[in-house]
Amino acid sequence: MKSKILPPPLQPGDLLRVIAPSGALREFEAFGRSVEIWRSRGYRVEVMPKVGERWGYLAEKDENRRQQLAAAWEDPDCRGILCARGGFGSTRILENWTWHTNSTPPKWLIGFSDITALLWSLYKAGIASVHAPVLTTLAEETDWSIQRLFDFVEGRPLPPLKGCGWGGGMATGFLLPGNLTVATHILATSIQPNLDNVILAWEDVTEAPYRIDRMLTQWRLSGVLSKVRGIALGSFTQCEPPPNVPSFSVEEVLRDRLGDLGIPIVSDLPFGHGNPNAALPVGVLATLDADQGVLSAEC
Repeated sequence: MKSKILPPPLQPGDLLRVIAPSGALREFEAFGRSVEIWRSRGYRVEVMPKVGERWGYLAEKDENRRQQLAAAWEDPDCRGILCARGGFGSTRILENWTWHTNSTPPKWLIGFSDITALLWSLYKAGIASVHAPVLTTLAEETDWSIQRLFDFVEGRPLPPLKGCGWGGGMATGFLLPGNLTVATHILATSIQPNLDNVILAWEDVTEAPYRIDRMLTQWRLSGVLSKVRGIALGSFTQCEPPPNVPSFSVEEVLRDRLGDLGIPIVSDLPFGHGNPNAALPVGVLATLDADQGVLSAEC
């Protein structure tokens, strides 16, 4: 197995462009502080025009957001793309979208949550990226989480992440992190990548246990989990059942829907909408040790 193409390491002085491919920007103060983190590291950060615009719950109309992504991706001087926030909308701009992977050197794409659709689409095109904080959340991260992101994009090795192993041995495969809800909604679409030899890494936020159950049941019924080498589970933030309503806990749902798959699984890993949100490579070979509860990326 061979990892996806990894963009060249970033270094201070490189140009990074900020786009808003999903929801409308609301957290302007947090956004500004996160941009300053990148600039304080010596990077030239340019915010694309109209990033703060709004069209309903989206950051501009689809074509304008698509043009933002294309302009940043095809700019030969740009070395990385920073996503402003998640929300919803990135799947809309991927309709009839093609990544031009031969015209310019690959560049870093950094984000999580709704940005999952872009990360997985780029993985399908053969390019590695980073599941990591967006610019409305980076400033709230712990120092080690911020340093982990810079370590990876600047070419330094990442230490393993420790969670709770469910047993079942070890697995090696391509690491494919993402938001469970977004990933579920791209199943059986043109965006869905090949899931052979993949270690899925899922997280989610504000999804009641029955909705987590419904999504995992869809994954089971789709048949694609038979191709997967292992599953890494991050934080499922604010996914507690409503008060006074009979329910399983989200932990019970995860165990019930995934525990009989016969593949290594590690839960409680420090990534997702909780804090910290540890950066995870997308498309590199990784090892999941479900006996020791460790996820390590081979990059």
